[in-house]
Amino acid sequence: MDRPGTRTPLPLLAPALVAALFLLLPLAGLLIRAPWAQLPELLSEPEALEALKLSLISATAATGLSLLFGVPLAFALARSRRPGISLLRALVTLPLVLPPVVGGLALLLALGRRGIVGGYLYEWFGFSLPYTVWAVIIAETFVAMPFLVVSVEGALRTADRGLEEAAATLGSKPFATFRRVTLPLIAPSLIAGSVLAWARALGEFGATITFAGSFPGTTQTMPIHIYLKLQNDPDAAIALSLVLLLVSVAALGLLRERWMNTGTGL
Repeated sequence: MDRPGTRTPLPLLAPALVAALFLLLPLAGLLIRAPWAQLPELLSEPEALEALKLSLISATAATGLSLLFGVPLAFALARSRRPGISLLRALVTLPLVLPPVVGGLALLLALGRRGIVGGYLYEWFGFSLPYTVWAVIIAETFVAMPFLVVSVEGALRTADRGLEEAAATLGSKPFATFRRVTLPLIAPSLIAGSVLAWARALGEFGATITFAGSFPGTTQTMPIHIYLKLQNDPDAAIALSLVLLLVSVAALGLLRERWMNTGTGL
């Protein structure tokens, strides 16, 4: 029985049910229409396996880059008091709301063969970044890193500074304090941000196809493969979509304990 004050008011109950149905109905449609009997055959196709392999590798690499560069950025955003830090915070989280295709176009203009940086890479080293597996990783990092930055920055802002100050008083150097005190304090948020970044990178479509193209075995990730399959083989597209749905459910399962403990998201 609900405790007093915790029961959902009747005027809110109907819209809540409509919202729940709106969000769950498409997933139900996917599960109901799935060709369960053909799943093993559809999922064992060489192109599908290549796309899944590329997606897993590139998403993991993008998450690694997000950790390598995103954690220091989150620390700077959380602790720095320099002028312009608020503007920087807004700019680095812009990919969260930027249309993915626009993000892919921006990457082309910056890192393409005629881009403001990519032009020099091609002129000096003969290296063209777009339409390679590296372009896939960079596009996924571009859209995924803000999830990690937001999560870690929020944790750093609310972390107990007393432990860090105590370590500094005992003679610990700043980086040693960060490694031995700060990182363990923010570990749950760091893990949650990493999982979200990985899941976002795995599902990335717009920036990837714009910046990296769709070459089977090289740049064709699972979301792109699903989109192409949907045009001539809907059953295969549904079967492959179930794989990404399963991954998403697994990611939510990893984050569930943290949400239950804090009562909030990121």
